[in-house]
Amino acid sequence: FFFFFFVGFFSTARMINFVLMFSRQGKLRLQKYYDATTQKEKKRVTRELIALILARKPKMCNFIEWRDMRIVYKRYASLYFAVAVSAEDNELLTLEIVHRYVELLDKYFGSVCELDIIFNFEKAYFMLDELLLGGEMQETSKKNVLKAIMAQDMLQEESEATKSALEELMM
Repeated sequence: FFFFFFVGFFSTARMINFVLMFSRQGKLRLQKYYDATTQKEKKRVTRELIALILARKPKMCNFIEWRDMRIVYKRYASLYFAVAVSAEDNELLTLEIVHRYVELLDKYFGSVCELDIIFNFEKAYFMLDELLLGGEMQETSKKNVLKAIMAQDMLQEESEATKSALEELMM
């Protein structure tokens, strides 16, 4: 029994196939694919899913059966977060992951809005990469993710200070 459980547990498909973040107007703000996908397919999938989700009424269920996947989406203020998972995966767990990501964005930006994502998209991607690795939850602690982000910010500031000091020396 244990062997079958063990083999079955590790032979399951990747939890998250891709993550999309888009506005109420349908503008894509962030996309992260964890499977090898062509640009053409990414555009088609993005266009199709954004149209499908935006057409749904607010009181409808946040889970959509789509192709051989399940789309879990949630709207926070003016942004939609959509995650594609395999049909066997837990939708509520996926909603928790989306919520954790939004909490991280809120903590870092202080009540995140669409403009924060537009002007600091690299930070949004970095936070997503700290939270998820290869479509699986990498770090559950918000504190540890925020520490990594703050460390990256300090490195970036040091790099910019060094660069400006070198530019002054060259003049």
